[in-house]
Amino acid sequence: MQENISWCKSCLAMSTRNRITFDDRGFCNACRWKEQKESMDWTQREAELINLLDKHRKNDGRFDCMVPCSGGKDGSYVAYNLKHKYGMNPLCLTVTPPLSLSLGDENLRAFIESGYNHISVNPDYETMRVLNRIGFEIMGFPYYGWLTAIQSTPVRMASQLDIGLIFYGEDGEVEYGGTDETHHDAIFDVDYMKKIYLEGGYDAVLDASGLAEKDLFFFRFPANHVTKRAPIDITHWSYFENWDPYRNYLVAKTHCGLKEADNSNLGTFTNFSQNDQALYALHAYLMYLKYGFGRATQDASIEIRRGAMDRLQAVNLVNLYDGQFPEEHIEQYLNYYQMSRKEFDGILDKWVNQTLFEKKDGYWKPLFRVV
Repeated sequence: MQENISWCKSCLAMSTRNRITFDDRGFCNACRWKEQKESMDWTQREAELINLLDKHRKNDGRFDCMVPCSGGKDGSYVAYNLKHKYGMNPLCLTVTPPLSLSLGDENLRAFIESGYNHISVNPDYETMRVLNRIGFEIMGFPYYGWLTAIQSTPVRMASQLDIGLIFYGEDGEVEYGGTDETHHDAIFDVDYMKKIYLEGGYDAVLDASGLAEKDLFFFRFPANHVTKRAPIDITHWSYFENWDPYRNYLVAKTHCGLKEADNSNLGTFTNFSQNDQALYALHAYLMYLKYGFGRATQDASIEIRRGAMDRLQAVNLVNLYDGQFPEEHIEQYLNYYQMSRKEFDGILDKWVNQTLFEKKDGYWKPLFRVV
């Protein structure tokens, strides 16, 4: 079976990742992008950024851009630069996550208190729960409802508040290995969000819920993705500068009050990201069961590409940390989804790639070892 899968010869990106490609050296597209970034003219990209900002700059006290954020390192970094480096007036927006963690709540409060206008959107609890459960069942995505809302709600609120520019953090497809549709185009649209970030399941999950339209207000994209003047420009900050998650963490820690966890996060060796909700650990575990790589693989690959770790160190860490079952949260998950342990395990089993795993003593064990 090992011969049917492979890993990037530079980082640890796995051949099972959606939309990943490899060159004749065995380098994945994320590592090829890393190489391209080293010789890119970032001054040209910054000039594009300034033109985009000037297009939307209002200079009259109104908000001229929106930053979806959780109080974590990346949204904080983007908002900090927009406000303090480029003189913009950003409105930050959080869709409250399900099963939020106290550290995430504390970091969000610290971010707001460091000097940002911010709104929290709290969609109906039961609607969010139902959509998350359906997404877990039919998409293998345990917070699909929340994922939908963090795409649709900023578009809806920007349209209503006449804000024509939305900044997300990194373009995961470009930075971590995926489609190259946005390599040379800063702006993407709602159709791209549905296809890539919502994995083509947007209509299926909402339709399967049977919920009334009034309940789905924050989960539906508005019919017209426009302000009073023009279509909304949706973009990633990573298009305009060399993206570095660790640098973002340091800036957010220094200027926005970000705190890391006391210990490494479940399933990885890092402690400074994805500290806002308990369901992320389940998402990472499902990713591991579906594709054979989890949170440690992703973190280690980032560290390799930024030159902070060699490949052998990364392999050892991945073999030590990846694929940990989130046992500490299991009762919380069962109560939230309103299901038995048998039902829960049955959904996990449904999404397992059984060419990669076998079940032993009630848990799925890999048939491969990272090399």
